[in-house]
This record gives sequence, structure tokens and C-alpha cells, in this order.
Amino acid sequence: MNEQTPESNPVIQPVTNPIEPGPLSREQSRAGLWLRDLLISVAASFLIITFLYQPVRVEGTSMQPELMNQDRLFINKFAYHFESISRGDVVVFHYPRDPSKSYIKRVIALPGDTLRIDEGRVYVDGKRIKEPYVPARYRDTRSLPEMVIPPNEYFVMGDHRSISSDSRDFGPVPRKLIYGKAAFVYWPADNMGVVR
Repeated sequence: MNEQTPESNPVIQPVTNPIEPGPLSREQSRAGLWLRDLLISVAASFLIITFLYQPVRVEGTSMQPELMNQDRLFINKFAYHFESISRGDVVVFHYPRDPSKSYIKRVIALPGDTLRIDEGRVYVDGKRIKEPYVPARYRDTRSLPEMVIPPNEYFVMGDHRSISSDSRDFGPVPRKLIYGKAAFVYWPADNMGVVR
């Protein structure tokens, strides 16, 4: 019978580390959970703002009364990946004459539409469109001869017609310059609500 020596049949013993910390206290555990939740919230907010919603500030009065100067709102940057741009949408786009600037206006005519403006009255495909978003005091008497909106371009106008610089001045806006749809005013609280 072979006798085994201690060297041929080793036993593994756990090594204790004299500086190993003990279990976390309840306060440390809560702090760790709070920090984790904070990091997840920051990451989620970054992704939402980067890819879905972006806060912007209105500068100017050309979209009154729907949007006031200094209103803060969220624009949906993802909306037009799933839906088409519609007449009446309030869109944000890079200004065609200086793409470093952004404008916010309302879509009045779509690609292929025939548009005419007669002393402030807007006609699309021969029919006058209803514009409840333009109060009487904000109307003007500008005219524009009949035109067909080119493919992939949109005719936009401000709701405050008498002071708005819009497609009547710089022409229809190419689709590639439109990057968001106005969604929700969040400040000031008096103006809070969905953009219509």
C-alpha cells in the first residue's frame, strides 16, 4: 500500500487578506445605488436629447401667437424618420442662405403643390387654405405669383405674416435642411403645451 505524502495530495486553503473591506454599510449601499441611477439617467437623457428630442429657444416673433419670443420648447428630431412632413407642421430647419442658423416656421405647401398668394390669402392647388393659426391682426397683403413647389422642397411661412422672413423671401426649403418638428413648449409655464 502506497502511503501518500502531504506533497502529493495538497490541500487548498483560502487566503485571508488582512486589508479586505468588510460588507458595505446601508448608507454606502444606498449611495452606490443612487450613483448608478444618476449615471443611467444622465446616459438616457443624453441619448434622448441627441437622437430624439432637443431643447431649443425661440428668438424672434415671427411665429406668434403659437410661439413667443424666448419660449423654450422641445423639437422631435426623429419624427420625420417615420412620418412624412405634413402641411401645417411647425418645423425647424437650417436657414438656406446660412446653414449655421436655424429657423422655425410652418409648412404651407408640399412638394408638387401649386401655390399662389393673393394679397395675403394663400391658395394651394387652387383652393384657399384655412389658417386658424394666423390671427387677423398678424395678416399682411403680400402677393406671390403661382408656382409649383419643386420635388423634395417645402414652402414655409411664419404665423405672424406681417413681419416673417420666410419662403416668400428665400424660397422653398430643401428637405435635407429640415431636421426637426416642434413638439412641446416647456417654458414659460404660461405657454406650456403641445405645438399645433
